[in-house]
Amino acid sequence: MARRSTKTPPPDEPFEERILDIDVVDEMQGSYLEYAYSVIYSRALPDARDGMKPVHRRIVYQMNEMGLRPDRGYVKCARVVGEVMGKLHPHGDASIYDALVRMAQPFSMRLPLVDGHGNFGSLGNDDPPAAMRYTECRMADATSLMTESIDEDTVDFNPNYDGQEQEPAVLPAAYPNLLVNGASGIAVGMATNMPPHNLREVVAAARHLIRYPGADLETLMKYIPGPDLPTGGRIVGLAGIRDAYESGRGTFKIRATASVENVTPRRKGLVVTELPFAVGPEKVIAKIKDLVGAKKLQGIADVKDLTDRAHGLRLVIEIKNGFVPEAVLEQLYKLTPMEESFGINNVALVDGQPLTLGLKELLEVYLDHRFDVVRRRSEFRRGKKRDRLHLVEGLLVALVDIDEVIRLIRSSENSAQAKQRLMDRFSLSEVQTQYILDTPLRRLTKFDRIELESERDKLRAEIEELTRILDSDAELRKLVSAELSAVAKKFGTDRRSVLLESADVPAVAVPLQVADDPCHVLLSSTGLLARTATGRPFVPEGRRAKHDVIVSSVPATARGEVGAVTSAGRLLRLAVVDLPQLPEPAATLSGGAPVAEFLSLEADEELVCLTTLDESSPGLALGTQHGVVKRVVPDYPANKDELEVISLREGDRIVGAAELRTGEEDLIFITDDAQLLRFPASQVRPQGRPAGGMAGIKLTEGAKVISFTAVDPSVDAVVFTVAGSRGTLDDSVQTTAKVTPFDQYPRKGRATGGVRCQRFLKGEDCLRLAWAGPTPARAAQKNGTPVELPEIDPRRDGSGVSLQKTVAVVAGPLT
Repeated sequence: MARRSTKTPPPDEPFEERILDIDVVDEMQGSYLEYAYSVIYSRALPDARDGMKPVHRRIVYQMNEMGLRPDRGYVKCARVVGEVMGKLHPHGDASIYDALVRMAQPFSMRLPLVDGHGNFGSLGNDDPPAAMRYTECRMADATSLMTESIDEDTVDFNPNYDGQEQEPAVLPAAYPNLLVNGASGIAVGMATNMPPHNLREVVAAARHLIRYPGADLETLMKYIPGPDLPTGGRIVGLAGIRDAYESGRGTFKIRATASVENVTPRRKGLVVTELPFAVGPEKVIAKIKDLVGAKKLQGIADVKDLTDRAHGLRLVIEIKNGFVPEAVLEQLYKLTPMEESFGINNVALVDGQPLTLGLKELLEVYLDHRFDVVRRRSEFRRGKKRDRLHLVEGLLVALVDIDEVIRLIRSSENSAQAKQRLMDRFSLSEVQTQYILDTPLRRLTKFDRIELESERDKLRAEIEELTRILDSDAELRKLVSAELSAVAKKFGTDRRSVLLESADVPAVAVPLQVADDPCHVLLSSTGLLARTATGRPFVPEGRRAKHDVIVSSVPATARGEVGAVTSAGRLLRLAVVDLPQLPEPAATLSGGAPVAEFLSLEADEELVCLTTLDESSPGLALGTQHGVVKRVVPDYPANKDELEVISLREGDRIVGAAELRTGEEDLIFITDDAQLLRFPASQVRPQGRPAGGMAGIKLTEGAKVISFTAVDPSVDAVVFTVAGSRGTLDDSVQTTAKVTPFDQYPRKGRATGGVRCQRFLKGEDCLRLAWAGPTPARAAQKNGTPVELPEIDPRRDGSGVSLQKTVAVVAGPLT
């Protein structure tokens, strides 16, 4: 148990109260002014000479002192932050690291000052940078220009916060960093917001101002037409830029760079490759989703961020079918951060005072600083070279009579006496004499004398050149201009931002949704679907190319629907607006999309033809492999996307289908044993969709139907057949083909056997392909390559001629 102390406490020492009566208004005013002064001069505003705030200047200077050159290895950012905080910056590590991170971001700086290794954040700060213990850094290539010749008395140094270190008041800055990289900061009662510019353009304007100090703003703007942002984009509003260049304040808009592309075979989309300055893709995506959810933005199907290191920014905005991408883009500019305003406020410190500067004033302040740096550097170098020349001249004097020098030294009692005797004997200064005494004898050879004489001549020439620069303002300006030109040549890059005069350009209003205009829906022989841009049918002209054989075409409207009849007896609804639109004019269907992109078909199911869903038409005519024919009553309920148009027997399938236009057409069956049956469509009674049809052609044993079409008897038509062998179905086997006028085949009754349409040659026992339709007929291979058809043979049952290429499909002109 602890015992309580019994010692008596000492008596209280006498205390003298010191209470000062201070007016609270004076105290608050003084404290606030001190705080405001600190923020303005030590934190928020950049110096107009080197374009840096104190924290940036201290980071660059300390990295230079640490030897973190671009050719050296990376070091942890925490090490740099610690050195800066411990020696120069009397604030927390967070502010230092944040500044360092920004200096390493290529999307924040037009010419980055730090070469970062690791995660330094993303555009718009969607992905924040990693902690400084993980990231590494070193000076960027251009950063050495900021500290170049800083050890040659080019700038003034001030004590640091505790007086134990020295830091530069400003950096030499071999290029106009403030204009090139811009600046932003909020002080007390004032703020700065300066956009980045192109290094080549800024240097060109500065050099022009060096040559013509009285140049006006209009002339300078020929070299600097506007900002050049690291993220590119389109700058809109040159009037606001000119106001900023004249008065230091102005506003312009930045638009994202977007293009309309086919992002999927079914849809178009907007591909955004450049966003406004300091806007990230996540911010845009979030805003788009909010607007779509609130139903304030229409036409957006999906938004994907495909940005990566290899391809850069790529934001894909899929547009719903039926909406005009250009109109949706205009909505995005109005409602989302894809268009942002940038307010220019050129506030910077000039001789310790915050001033609002125009373009010419910014260039003049920088050039005056650069003239002063080069002048001080030249004076420093001339002084160094004069000191060296003084030593070399003294050593040369000693070498002329080296024996006497040695004798005087050997006969002297001590070094002090030797120094004095040499000074008296050869009229040398104390510095020259001491240098002679410190020089080893091995440096006093004949060869060394030649070297010293060469060095003396070189030093005299260099001193003369430096003197000429210091004595002539024109030479000084010429040197600064040449150095700026070398910087621009080495580090300059092409302009990234596009300048537009104004966004308020009168233009024809683009409707948001695709108009319900007439068009045609097309199906190619290679299984591609598309729609025309107008109500005119697709009429290929000129030399033939791939995908120019159209096997089915129906009139429609852009926002309507058509039916797709499959070999399994199904009719599937197809939205026309989903189909890609062919450009005008189009000679092929190469711009179409595969059927599989729009319809879900079974493994052995094929798309046979397209049809309108007009219930006032004579309906569909179907022909099956087993010789069944059916006319379907046009009854298509709007609430069903899939309909059955015929009940097929097991093993049967539709080989052909056609939408009847008048009901007076002839229906044609062609079998693989070369039988053709032609009969009027009026002999077939229309039936409801579930019906199974009726007998169309009488088949011999083992035969099957390979073609079913409908032909208007009033038009010129032909019958095309290709004969081959049942045993070998290889496309490379030689085949024969025949083209016969359609009128050579007489009408027969339904359910009869028809007439022979081709005589088989030796080795042939079946038809491989057959078709009947209007002229001129077009043929193609399986991949869509055009094939020329043989000459017309008037013999109904004649034999064919050899084909040079294998024919996979034949179709006639579109109506």
